[in-house]
Amino acid sequence: MSDPFFRPVAAGATGAASFDAGLRTHMQRVFNYMAGGLVATGLVAYVVANTALAGIIFGSPLRYLVMLGPLVFLFFLPGMNRYSLGQTKALFWGFCAVMGLSLSTVFLVYSQASIARAFFITSADFAAMSLYGYTTKRDLTAMGAFMMMGIFGLIIASVVNLFLMSSALQWVVSVVGVLVFTGLTAYDVQRIKQTYAESWGTEANDKLAISGALSLYLDFINLFMSMLRLTGNSRN
Repeated sequence: MSDPFFRPVAAGATGAASFDAGLRTHMQRVFNYMAGGLVATGLVAYVVANTALAGIIFGSPLRYLVMLGPLVFLFFLPGMNRYSLGQTKALFWGFCAVMGLSLSTVFLVYSQASIARAFFITSADFAAMSLYGYTTKRDLTAMGAFMMMGIFGLIIASVVNLFLMSSALQWVVSVVGVLVFTGLTAYDVQRIKQTYAESWGTEANDKLAISGALSLYLDFINLFMSMLRLTGNSRN
């Protein structure tokens, strides 16, 4: 992996300053897209859970479409760079909306106080690790690879627990999930910095920003869900 603090050297100090300014703008764009995605997901989830849509969706076969919808999008998201900027934006916002449909069950299962508590804890954790990933001079490649292995372990354990229905295993999965997605947040922020290239042009940088925002969005959502399972109280 390249130096996390790589600067273009051809233009000297002026070029480095320009690169830094462009990088800050790029990272701001990434976090704006990510925040917008979270807002869209939250609004969709809240509206569905608190209107007649909940009964329509979850009281019919539509619930299977809602459950599988995010997985369908995951087949297309890795190839986002092949699409036009307009298609990339549509894919991103569409995914966030479908995730909102899927996560509307959160408002049906957990109390609003639990959701708010998990959200604020997740936000604080995410902010701290984002700052670490942005400022650290340590190469986080090895940590990122280790965390990716952890994701595969989480998937396997979650599938196994579908049959075992073990509360103890669910607790372990949630704890590991918090650790894994906390680490991935720092790694992804550093990776987004390293993949930034000012010379790619506006459209390429916009697509790169959306791709980075999607990674951080998924980190946040998974971290939030793991935290909610650990700290959340039932709505009833």
